[in-house]
Amino acid sequence: MTDQPDQPTRPDSDHEAWLRDAPARGLAALFAPVAGYGVTISSMFRPVVTEQYPFEPAQVMPRYHGRHRLNRYEDGLEKCIGCELCAWACPADAIYVEAASNEPGQQYSPGERYGRVYQINYLRCIFCGLCIEACPTRALTMSTDFDELVGPTRTGLIYEKEDLLAPVPAGGLESPHPMVAGTEDGDYYRGAVTGPTQEQIDWVRAHRPEDPSLSTAQPVPGPEDPAMKEALR
Repeated sequence: MTDQPDQPTRPDSDHEAWLRDAPARGLAALFAPVAGYGVTISSMFRPVVTEQYPFEPAQVMPRYHGRHRLNRYEDGLEKCIGCELCAWACPADAIYVEAASNEPGQQYSPGERYGRVYQINYLRCIFCGLCIEACPTRALTMSTDFDELVGPTRTGLIYEKEDLLAPVPAGGLESPHPMVAGTEDGDYYRGAVTGPTQEQIDWVRAHRPEDPSLSTAQPVPGPEDPAMKEALR
């Protein structure tokens, strides 16, 4: 007769613990089939949250990447300088920019150039935000607007500059109009310009008396004001 191998034995303390935990193991084995439904069962007793979209606007997070926006300065001039860095940074080749030179009677942005043509093809855009990082003047940002970017035709999803340009700020003037007298483009970038001056309002009234923004324009102190001089230093 062959010898049987010795069976492993537990120390008495381990064996007693094993026997003591037997009821708990039995209960765990009993409820194991329904344990996976714990989340489902707990959700059954929570209040139902139903969004009434499209009858009510969708609730998005504060940093939601929505439709792009071309921003303005406080006096109404456009921030875009037509540098095309956003177009170069776009990995989907969704942005097209064509710049033009500002003229004495056609000043659309501070400095020498502005974006005459600005297009974003939302058939290609992947909303990555790289164009926002590339913009040197914070002219291009992504709003939290939850727009249905759909259309009956492909060309309807190519947004033009007038579709992306932000409204005139409260108290500002519609471009084009001259820069604030005595300022440079750097003063605009640093936020020294807080609104249109009376000189700018008079210029728009003389050249475009029918401009709707004239009725809401609010003049701010000009460069001769001590507060403005301090801001321009």
